[in-house]
Amino acid sequence: MKLVLDASMALSWFFKDERTGESVAALRSVKQFGALVPALWSAEVVHVLVKAEKRGRLRTEQTATALDYLRALPISVEAGGSAPSFAALALVRRFDLSAYDAAYLEVAVNFSLPLATRDDRLASAAGTLGLRWLARRSKRSH
Repeated sequence: MKLVLDASMALSWFFKDERTGESVAALRSVKQFGALVPALWSAEVVHVLVKAEKRGRLRTEQTATALDYLRALPISVEAGGSAPSFAALALVRRFDLSAYDAAYLEVAVNFSLPLATRDDRLASAAGTLGLRWLARRSKRSH
């Protein structure tokens, strides 16, 4: 089944200490069925990869390889415009999310798709809204 893929889940594929059974399952699902992401996804991915380079977790060649790998996957950007929308404000307030995380939740809600995330608060919000979610319940370490 197609899913909404947040940056935390996608990036876990490139950090051995963050890869889990759930993240591998999400990757398999993306390869088979594709994923949908909000417009901010690529900027968030690049931001985290560059931070990982600065911290010595990745070399520039590894970042380039990761970006090439992600570009080759069937990941579509939600065509509804830039995200998050002003409608996401209600999700931000209700679940105490960042506007960025609310953008992922909004796409999942709007398309009735499961959400793949490593973010506990985002996973909890998805569950509260009756969405399926795939997550590793722990703090992000990027």
